[in-house]
Amino acid sequence: MSICIVVGTHWGDEGKGRIVDYLSQSGDVVVRAQGGNNAGHTVIVGEKKYVFHLIPSGVLLPGKVCILGDGMVIDPTAFFEEVRLLEQEGIVFQERLFVSEKAHVVMPYHRLLDGLYERLRGKGRIGTTGKGIGPAYEDKVARWGIRVVDLLHPEILAAKLQPVLEYKNWILERIFSHPPLSYEAILEEYLAYGQRLQPYVRDTSRLLYEAWRTGKRIVIEGAQGTMLDLDHGTYPFVTSSYPVASGALLGAGMGPVADVEVLGVCKAYTSRVGEGPFPTELADATGVYLREKGGEYGATTGRPRRCGWLDGVVLKYALRVNHITSLALTKLDVLGGLSMVRWCYAYEVRGEILEDFPMDPSLWPLCRPLYREFEGWNEDISGVRSYGDLPRAVRAFVESLEDFLGVPVVLISVGPRRDDTIVREELW
Repeated sequence: MSICIVVGTHWGDEGKGRIVDYLSQSGDVVVRAQGGNNAGHTVIVGEKKYVFHLIPSGVLLPGKVCILGDGMVIDPTAFFEEVRLLEQEGIVFQERLFVSEKAHVVMPYHRLLDGLYERLRGKGRIGTTGKGIGPAYEDKVARWGIRVVDLLHPEILAAKLQPVLEYKNWILERIFSHPPLSYEAILEEYLAYGQRLQPYVRDTSRLLYEAWRTGKRIVIEGAQGTMLDLDHGTYPFVTSSYPVASGALLGAGMGPVADVEVLGVCKAYTSRVGEGPFPTELADATGVYLREKGGEYGATTGRPRRCGWLDGVVLKYALRVNHITSLALTKLDVLGGLSMVRWCYAYEVRGEILEDFPMDPSLWPLCRPLYREFEGWNEDISGVRSYGDLPRAVRAFVESLEDFLGVPVVLISVGPRRDDTIVREELW
């Protein structure tokens, strides 16, 4: 196996960043395949906390090649802010950090329209981060998009920007009564970004092909989670790209290959940011306990996350649509201190038992979760490094999930740091 795709099993925030950071220690190349700076991946090394929105989590490890792939939408302002922070920390990344020439660019009108569109939705709002990601993908599909490579050529950028900005200004003025944006100011700003980006820009699809062909180990870092996928998620409360495993290869610029491991990352409970269905949500003291002990506040927005018991129905659905071959279970330590713990194995809807997540939105408010209940534990497991040393109640919780899902839990995180990891089976 030379490729490991890391996917979130629920609505994002599963802890993918710290798992990617861990895997990158024995990997060679780390690539982000989709999304933009609406994602926030947190990595803690020692006492230092890093939050990445665009740059792959593996950048902290010396010598690892890091790629922003074809399927991403990149805000140059956010990219260079992360570059500045890396330089400030003394992390050397030159000649190993690359940006796809085919990735699309988040423009000022995308960020502006993101907020205006959300306001227009009223009660039907999606709960976006407001970073312009959706409008950027919208332009990509509509063939209005500006790609990273366009920023390197003044005449091409000028020709592409003019008609699209006329169209966006028409929307801003006629629909939202907003003043138009300046063509000259945007052109000047983004030509300057093009000059700064040039050292990073590559045909990253070719780089990845050569890495795969020569046996390098490649980690593909997914953003968001399965239930936020544009096709497979809880539409319309989804992101604008494809966080599932098949989308990872597409967004990285790779074709179907045989030697792939799909590692699903799942928290020991479930959380969600923004609007949309959440059958196991807890609007009680336990939900507050999970949020506060787990630090469940958005890495990108700072918004408090909705929390609830682990949803095994969603997890089983994610296994199917991603063809997940193994699991990493994160934040297991957060459940410590509860007298009992649960996970949901099915929903009851109008007296019928549903074992699959329904895609009919009319059923979402009717889903009553059915739980398997387990004895809780009070022991602090954050220092445990061997699975056999975990309390019996913890092992019973983990093994019940494995029996239910039919896939092994190979990694268990019992704390926020890189070394707070129990390895039950090596992936490389």
